[in-house]
Amino acid sequence: MREEIKAHITGVVFQIAARPGDRVAAGDAVIVLESMKMEIPVEAPRAGAVTEIRVAQGQTVQEGDTVAVLE
Repeated sequence: MREEIKAHITGVVFQIAARPGDRVAAGDAVIVLESMKMEIPVEAPRAGAVTEIRVAQGQTVQEGDTVAVLE
């Protein structure tokens, strides 16, 4: 089941913690955003394989933007 992982806050991509092909567990950080000098992880909602990363380090994302896709 394909599922988009969305940013829950506006911020700058500080770190890409998972790459396409990586297996993640529910709650694992996929992307880390920086907002207001804080690092905020965007976590996998369930276990699965990351199929796409749709952002680049340093990119600004808005709340609700898709940052990755989980299969």
